[in-house]
Amino acid sequence: MPDDRTAAHGSRTGQIAVIFAAWRTRVDEAGYAAAAAAMDALAAAQPGYLGVDAARGGDGFGITVSYWTDEASAIAWREHPQHAVVREAGRGSWYDHYDLHIAHVTRSYNWRRAGEERA
Repeated sequence: MPDDRTAAHGSRTGQIAVIFAAWRTRVDEAGYAAAAAAMDALAAAQPGYLGVDAARGGDGFGITVSYWTDEASAIAWREHPQHAVVREAGRGSWYDHYDLHIAHVTRSYNWRRAGEERA
């Protein structure tokens, strides 16, 4: 189920995708929401950032895919000091566990039903 961070976009071919699959705890949901919003805004301000797709189920499992122009931009995001602080907070409280995958998008396309807006 898409959330309000899911961006409409064209082809992602050639971009770097950082795929974050995470299992959340129920600890400090307000703190998590505030940190997630802050990280969304911070990521969007980084050189090389191209967008994000995200979804989270009621069971706490979620996937966030951020897109970057190149691997150097994705690495710079990983190493950003504020991102590192929030990552450690996530490991300490908000996540049971997560998997992170980095991929080069080799093919990309999309489809939209005519006349319907995305929710």
